[in-house]
Amino acid sequence: MNEMCLKFLAKSENEVFARNAVAAFVLPLNPTLDELSDVKTAVSEAVTNCIVHAYRGKTGWITLACKSENNRIHIEISDDGAGIEDVKKALEPFFTTLENEERSGMGFTIMQSFMDGFSVSSAAGKGTKVTMYKDFAAGASDAR
Repeated sequence: MNEMCLKFLAKSENEVFARNAVAAFVLPLNPTLDELSDVKTAVSEAVTNCIVHAYRGKTGWITLACKSENNRIHIEISDDGAGIEDVKKALEPFFTTLENEERSGMGFTIMQSFMDGFSVSSAAGKGTKVTMYKDFAAGASDAR
C-alpha cells in the first residue's frame, strides 16, 4: 500500500500538475496506456470542476489524496467551495450551472465512465468531494 496527499491552489495551471502527479503515483501498478489515460482524464475533470464551479474565479484550495492497494488506485479530490445543492441533478449528463459559458455538463459523466467506481458528496456552501477508484488489469509487479 502507498498513499499521498497534495494541496494546491485552484488555478487552471494546476490541473496539469494534478493529473501528472497521479500518473506518476500509479506507475508502480503497471497500468496500460489506456488505463493511465482514463485516470488522468478523470482527475483532470474533477480538478477542473473545482476550479470552475467550486470557487468561480476566486482563490481556494483543492486537496488530492491517493491510495494504491493491490491493483487498485483510490482517488479523492475535494474543495471547500460553493458546493452542490442537488448532487443527483448535477450527475445528469449535460447538466451545467454555467449555461452562458462553453461548458458541456459532461464532467461527472466522463469521470464515471473512465473509472470503475465513483461517488460525489457535497453540501451547498461547504464544498464537494469526488471519490473514485480504478482497478488495473496487470496489478502491482513484485519485480519492482
